[in-house]
Amino acid sequence: MSSKKIYVGNMKFSLKEENIRQIFSVYGAIQDLKMVYDRETGNFRGFAFITYANEEAAKEAVEQMNGQEVDGRNLKVTFAEDKRKERQF
Repeated sequence: MSSKKIYVGNMKFSLKEENIRQIFSVYGAIQDLKMVYDRETGNFRGFAFITYANEEAAKEAVEQMNGQEVDGRNLKVTFAEDKRKERQF
C-alpha cells in the first residue's frame, strides 16, 4: 500500500509545528500536518500525521526518519493507517 500520509510518534511533547515542519520538509513538500492534542488538557500528545505532496517524499521520510533521535527521543515513523475504514460495519 503506497500512501502520501505518514504517522510520526514518540515526539517530545514540547515540539512545535514549525520544528516538525523543519525536520520533515527536507524530504519534500508538506501538504498537511496534523498534530494531535489531548481533548481535556490541550497538550500535544507526542504524535502527528504528515501528508506529503507525493508518495516518494513520504517513502523517503519513513525510511530516513524511523528510529532517528530528535530531542532525546527515537521517533517512530510509519505509513499512516486509516482506522476509520476498519470501523465500518
